[in-house]
Amino acid sequence: MRTGSHLLPTARRGDAPTLDVHPPKIETFDVPAMANVDPKGFVRPVDEYRVEPFGLYMARPVIDRADLAYRETWLLPELDLAVTDWYRHPGHEVDHDLYLDIALVRPGERTWQLVDLYVDIELRTGHGLAVQDTDELLGALGEGLINRATAQRALDATYRTVEAIAAHGYDLAAWLADLGIELAWKRHRA
Repeated sequence: MRTGSHLLPTARRGDAPTLDVHPPKIETFDVPAMANVDPKGFVRPVDEYRVEPFGLYMARPVIDRADLAYRETWLLPELDLAVTDWYRHPGHEVDHDLYLDIALVRPGERTWQLVDLYVDIELRTGHGLAVQDTDELLGALGEGLINRATAQRALDATYRTVEAIAAHGYDLAAWLADLGIELAWKRHRA
């Protein structure tokens, strides 16, 4: 979880930092059009889509970002997850290798939709993980942007995912293999 002074009580009312509360971000994956509509409505060209019984794979370049170059994402509707491998430009490295979004994934015949449920997990395969943005989930719930059932679903998916990955030595592939899921990536994983 995030740590820092913003989580500590303040001495005076009004001193707490303002949280950017926003509706859930929605992303569309248009398989026949080979397009990905990002949460801001920009249509991005996709290099590859692959539909599997357990989910949808997408690979595409990241445009107009100084830190990111490429993205591979698996949407896993039964697990309420989107798993992304972000390729970073030199000088923008981070200490995790996979980024998991807790999300509602809605498969369709032609298009899939992802509704981001705020909570993210940064995975350092074999070493650990960090849960991020629970403050955003609680802020959205408090502002009525999501209902209690949706917030509970997000927390349940978070707990289930963290417990399963930890039980498998912080190895996402090992956990998913137990579920009969194998994620194939462009970039080789050791």
